Amino acid sequence: MSLPEQSSTPLRVQAVPAGRPWRWLALGWADLMRCPLPGLVHGLAAALFGALLLLAAGNRFWALAGSFSGFLLVAPVVATGLYAVSRALERGRPATLYTALAAWRPKDHRLVVFGLLLALAGTGWVLTSASLITRFADAPVNSPADFLRVVVLNEQSLLFEAWLLLGSVLAAPMFASSVVAIPLLLDRPHSVKQAVVTSVNAALASPAAMALWATIILVLTLIGMASFMVGLVVMVPWLAHASWHAYRDLVPQADGDDAGQAHQAVKAGTAGKAIKAVRQGKQVKARKAGRR
Repeated sequence: MSLPEQSSTPLRVQAVPAGRPWRWLALGWADLMRCPLPGLVHGLAAALFGALLLLAAGNRFWALAGSFSGFLLVAPVVATGLYAVSRALERGRPATLYTALAAWRPKDHRLVVFGLLLALAGTGWVLTSASLITRFADAPVNSPADFLRVVVLNEQSLLFEAWLLLGSVLAAPMFASSVVAIPLLLDRPHSVKQAVVTSVNAALASPAAMALWATIILVLTLIGMASFMVGLVVMVPWLAHASWHAYRDLVPQADGDDAGQAHQAVKAGTAGKAIKAVRQGKQVKARKAGRR
């Protein structure tokens, strides 16, 4: 199966209200409940992988930091199959585990390229962070206990504040460049560069919503990890399905885009149910009038 010719046409983005991420979560949860098997399989795989990373890192702080950073950055790419499931659901098509696995087309290398770029970015963050701590810490930091004692609880130093500031400065562009890029690469024949530019534009158009969305992702991921990775079985697919709806909201469909129109129908589900009920009521009244 060959890919359509990639387009370089700029994509339009739209601003959304600051509280819109809560709606994405609701829609993502609805997708997970409608088709749980693919999501739970992905979540279980993520939980097992996270547990293996934790065991491999042991008590080595920088190995733990690298594993955590890499997990946060690469997990959205691994969840690509769940975006395909959400797309199938909004189009009214069958969604199965095969739908998720088929998203990884062997001739589409864009997702692999993007995943490698994210992995390199995560490696850069860990190396930069290690350089900062090693250069300015009062004592060597080799374990989580060392980091807590030497960096976090050191009242004589602003190193922890500087570390947080550096992390925010480096994390913000990585988040902005990927927030809708991965679903876009799955959904449309655009290049990695165009997907990244579109993602950054979408983040700049809705800064308040993006700040809330980033916070939600971080908090839910930490909850999943704090439960000895068990919570990731649910958190990973929930966030993946919600990310699809974030993409649909932030990057409007092109003219004639049936999938985008289907998403609007999903968002208007309550109104659709009301219209359907009215029509059914009229049909019942018509049948009763015919019997008379």
